[in-house]
Amino acid sequence: MGPDRRHLVLVNPSAGGGRARDLLPRLEGALRDQGISYRLVLTTSLDHGIDEARAAATNGEVPVVMSGDGLIGQIGGALVGAGVPMGVIPGGRGNDLARVLGIPMDVPEAVALIARGTTRQIDIGEVNGRRFVGIASCGFDSDANRLANQARLVRGNLVYLYAALRALAAWKPARFELILDGEREAFTGYSAGACNNKAYGGGMYAAPDAELDDGLFDVAWVEELPKRRFLFTLLPRLFNGTYVALSEVVVRRAREVEIRADRPFAVYADGDHVTDLPATVRLLPRALTVIAPPGALVGPRGT
Repeated sequence: MGPDRRHLVLVNPSAGGGRARDLLPRLEGALRDQGISYRLVLTTSLDHGIDEARAAATNGEVPVVMSGDGLIGQIGGALVGAGVPMGVIPGGRGNDLARVLGIPMDVPEAVALIARGTTRQIDIGEVNGRRFVGIASCGFDSDANRLANQARLVRGNLVYLYAALRALAAWKPARFELILDGEREAFTGYSAGACNNKAYGGGMYAAPDAELDDGLFDVAWVEELPKRRFLFTLLPRLFNGTYVALSEVVVRRAREVEIRADRPFAVYADGDHVTDLPATVRLLPRALTVIAPPGALVGPRGT
């Protein structure tokens, strides 16, 4: 593989609040500089992007996606078994898959990586039949994700902090039941997540020990604790992953997890609402090939 192979470059022009659209001149300039054979398509919907990627794979083209994690995750799920790799150019607000894989945030550097064409295989998650690459979570995370997606005046990664603070103000604990590979767990608290990736929300390390290619979820949940402790102790430590050392945080590993709660919650994956509880989350081991640097996955603060 290399620049001579034809590429389909899919760009979600609304990703990152229009950031991807603004980056189009740099993207096309970098593609020309690298001598990459490509055709550019601006997506008009999630289904449009998926259909284009599938058709490209059938024709032997390499799909490259510049968007946020939502479209990247859905296209990645659609390409399972397609026999082609997927390229990623960060274009959203969070860009957590690129962050953990070590894909550069700078567009020309990310395009240079596409030209080199080194690949690795990663796991794909599936929740109630909807596939994702990162973290599927619910509870407090449901409220925070909804508020983040509704925000219009807050730019960049600050939107996730803004949403968390607003969600915390109205939050009331919920009762959750999890079944992890047949073993039941129950707790009252904030949230539960099946983590394929280490990070979500633009660099919040919900599962700092998760690996994208180990065949297991890190299932993390947060039990009941005072809002003050959540705000001043847990939330700051979420950004470097050390929150998992708190007594109210539990992490288990499983290939499959069923999640229920005592009130309705949306399940968000890769930043998008993909289904509702009750949910069954399964892992598809090393089901997707992505263009990415070789070597270890990147953790908090680049470790």
